[in-house]
Amino acid sequence: MQSSHTESPINPLPPVVVALALLIIGIELVFQAGARGFAGGPDGVGWRLEAIRTYAFSGPVLDWMIQTGRWPAEHLMRFVSYPFIHVSFTHALMVDVFLLALGKMVGEVFGTIAVLLVFFLSAVVGALAYGFLSGSSVPLIGGYPAVYGLIGSYTFMLWLSLAGTGANQMRAFSLISLLMGLQLAFGLLFGGGKDWIADLSGFATGFGVSFLLVPGALGRILERLRNR
Repeated sequence: MQSSHTESPINPLPPVVVALALLIIGIELVFQAGARGFAGGPDGVGWRLEAIRTYAFSGPVLDWMIQTGRWPAEHLMRFVSYPFIHVSFTHALMVDVFLLALGKMVGEVFGTIAVLLVFFLSAVVGALAYGFLSGSSVPLIGGYPAVYGLIGSYTFMLWLSLAGTGANQMRAFSLISLLMGLQLAFGLLFGGGKDWIADLSGFATGFGVSFLLVPGALGRILERLRNR
């Protein structure tokens, strides 16, 4: 007797992960079309630069907001808009590859809302760290700080899993060690900016916030606070 339904051997990607990935690559395709003259006419060539000017995170803009005490929406937006603007198609594609792979794993364990929380919170903290620590006037763009946050959540899951088996929990940090090592090597060989500050801060944010994403974690924290 044949079953009335069949289960797919591949778990579907969480819709929010697909939506983020499509938004990233969609924006990049618009830039590519403009740069090649397929859309926008003469103005299309400058779409990427205009987007960087308007939506990238800027350390000097953050300094200006702090000094003046003014926090206009168009500048606050930069904290969450910069992950969707990239230097090139390859840059955007690599971010999407990490986003799809890690977003799927984080979403399956912690849920859809957690993916959004980790993605955007890591982006915000990464931007703040870049603004305060880098001393650079170069705009921050690209989804790596947000994606590194998902790497942090994935590392947290491995860390818990290894703890449950009694294995060395430091093995959970192999992926971030490899990525940071490659980033350092490329920076030394070809020159690079200080984006690694945002990336590493994004990772730390994703790892740290995952403590609160474990089922029952918030309740246990509140119970401890009541008993103090």
